[in-house]
Amino acid sequence: MTSFWKTKTLHEMTPAEWESLCDGCAKCCVHKLEVEETGKIHYTCVACRMLDVNTCRCMNYAQRHELVPDCAVLSADKPEYFEWMPETCAYRLIYEGKPLPDWHPLITGDPASVHAHGASARKKLIPEFLADEEQLEKYIVD
Repeated sequence: MTSFWKTKTLHEMTPAEWESLCDGCAKCCVHKLEVEETGKIHYTCVACRMLDVNTCRCMNYAQRHELVPDCAVLSADKPEYFEWMPETCAYRLIYEGKPLPDWHPLITGDPASVHAHGASARKKLIPEFLADEEQLEKYIVD
């Protein structure tokens, strides 16, 4: 595979290239809290109801935006969403002009490399239905 992410902007990528940027870490699929005064974003260990916490895959990817209205639609036209993505997110890194991490599946050729490196949220999350959604702050992780 060519290193298209090194030569193309996010706007220039094909839909298949765009989708292949996702490393499958599932960190974008957790509930996040923003401190209004500072804009700081805190991640929790509470997974979206559509996320399979064992595989780090959405259980209904094609309809996720209809089923979860606040699921962020990543787009090159909406770079404000990238600040909500993890610091290792390929979409965010490319937008910021940074290289992909060595463990990224596009570099290793192995979709499991994100998990092997420990960069995913696999088996570190709790399903939404087990959490007290009124007190998400008690689920904040570093």
